[in-house]
Parts: sequence; C-alpha cells; structure tokens
Amino acid sequence: MIESAVRLPGSIASRASAPLLRQIEAVNRELWIILSMFVIAAILNFAVTGQRMVLALYTLPTLASAYFYGRRHATLTALASALVVSVLFYATPGLFTAGPFGMQGMLWLDIALWACVLIVTGYLMGTLYDHKTAQLEELRQTYYGVLEVLRYFVSNDKYTENHSYRVSIYATRIASFMKFSAEALEDVRAAALLHDIGKLRVGRELLYKAARLTDDEYRRMQAHVPLGVEVLETVGGSLRRVLPIVLTHHERHDGEGLNSLAGDDVPPAARVLKVADVYDSLTSDRPYRKVMPSFEAKDIIVKGRGTEFDPAVVDAFLAAYRAEALELPAMVL
Repeated sequence: MIESAVRLPGSIASRASAPLLRQIEAVNRELWIILSMFVIAAILNFAVTGQRMVLALYTLPTLASAYFYGRRHATLTALASALVVSVLFYATPGLFTAGPFGMQGMLWLDIALWACVLIVTGYLMGTLYDHKTAQLEELRQTYYGVLEVLRYFVSNDKYTENHSYRVSIYATRIASFMKFSAEALEDVRAAALLHDIGKLRVGRELLYKAARLTDDEYRRMQAHVPLGVEVLETVGGSLRRVLPIVLTHHERHDGEGLNSLAGDDVPPAARVLKVADVYDSLTSDRPYRKVMPSFEAKDIIVKGRGTEFDPAVVDAFLAAYRAEALELPAMVL
C-alpha cells in the first residue's frame, strides 16, 4: 500500500506547467470578475432591453468575488455593479420602460432596492467566506502545533535537538525557490518535522555514540524510516500525503538508495527533504563527526548533483544558499 503511494503520476511537463497555470489563474480571477460585469451590462443594454430580471445576473460576479476574495471584495463588486447599472439607466432612459415598471421615480426606487439587496448578499457571502478562512487558519495552526509537539518528542536528545526544525526551514526555503504550491510547501514542512519520527522506536543509545556507527548500527538507524511510516500510517487527512515523503527521503537520485527508487519515482518533496536533511546533518555536530562549515557542506551537495541528489533540487539549493536564505538564527543552531 505504501509503495504504491510513493509513485507520482504525471509527466515532467505537466508538473512544470502547473505553477504557471496557477499563476495565470490567480492573476485572471479579478479580471474575469470585472469583465463579467461589462458583459452583463452589454447583455442588459442590447440583448434583453426592458427585462429587469437580467439584473440578477450581477449576482454572479458578486458571488464569485465573495468565493475567491472574501467580504471586502464582494462588497466592492456589488457596489461596482450598482454603479454600472445606474450609469446605464441614466445614459439610456428607456432601458427599463417595458414590462411591469411604472413611473421614472419608481424605476430608480427599484434599482436602489436591487442594489441594496445585492450589496447585502455580497457582504453576507463574503462574511461566510472570511469565517471559513478563519476556521481553516485555526485548524492549520492547530495542525502545526501538533507537529511541533511531535517534533519535541522526536528530538529529545542533545544531538538531534532542533534538527527536524532546521530541516523544515531549509526544505521549505529550497522548495519555495522551486515554486512549490502553498499546499506542497505545507507537506514539505510537515514531512521535515516528522521525517525522523521512527527514531522513537530505535535505540537512543545509538544517537550518543562518540565513534562512527558500525554497519549494523547504521542499518538500525536507517530502519527508522519504515518505523516512522508505521507510526504515521494510522493518521489521515493531509498527514497521509506526508507518508511517501517520509518513506523515500533517503533515496538516491541514481536509484542506489534503500529501495532502488530513482528520479521521478521519488516524490519531489522527498528529493527536497533529502538535500535539506543532508545539509543540516553536515553542518551540525553529530556523535560520529564534528560540525562542518556551510561552504564545505554546500560543495559536498554540489558534488552529489545527479547521483545522490536531484539536479533541479541542487540548483534550487544553490540559489537559496547564494541568496543567504539558508542562514538561520543562532538560537536554532
């Protein structure tokens, strides 16, 4: 079940085009809402003159604005719609003369009432959106709080203290240079915080070894990956997406890793996590070797480009390194 989860469908081209499509969609939402108001105005003015029920079409851009942007945008869209209709009515006095409309003053009253209802609708729908967004943010903060608690359990020793936290920072910053989506960044951060959770079931005496690990001890340490997946398998929701990342973050790009997975068989987030994990391990004091300067660790990662590490991830790592995005405060080192 877990092995099937680590293979991601889709071509390289589709993954590369996804961020661009998301950017185009984000930019065009407001433009589509504005354009829809003018299209409805054209329909009102030319296609169905005299049918005031077409005014209900202006509810659509208002609801779309509420859905995508919240209360403020929805209210402004409703006000803009009311302004457009008022200008049309003023510029074309005969626009609403047909049908059940009566005197000119009553026409203005009808439009005013319609505008009020539209604005209230936009305000209420936008308020509902804001309330939902606040609830999601509260759940997200609770989720991150649980991850932090788990991280403290995992890192309850002097050699791995703050390791998972630092890796989460490195990984998310590298992933951001690769233009990961917001959801993918959250998965990277969660996987980084929990990637060593299997160590809870591995003998802690191994973490305090003053000498280099023996082959048998190294195999026991490597076993913490599937052990960690066993722990996480019982959960659901967004943590379920973290499982393939935790399971494969020790794989090599050339397929010479634990499970012989190579290239695109390893989730992109796991490839990012591997670089971040190695970089922090090299630049931190460990029981089997002393801390290494960051520039030496950088050179080691560059040397492993295309063999141990994904070239695209190494390029993003170098970009983040040169931009000093991987510099951390002393309090977390």
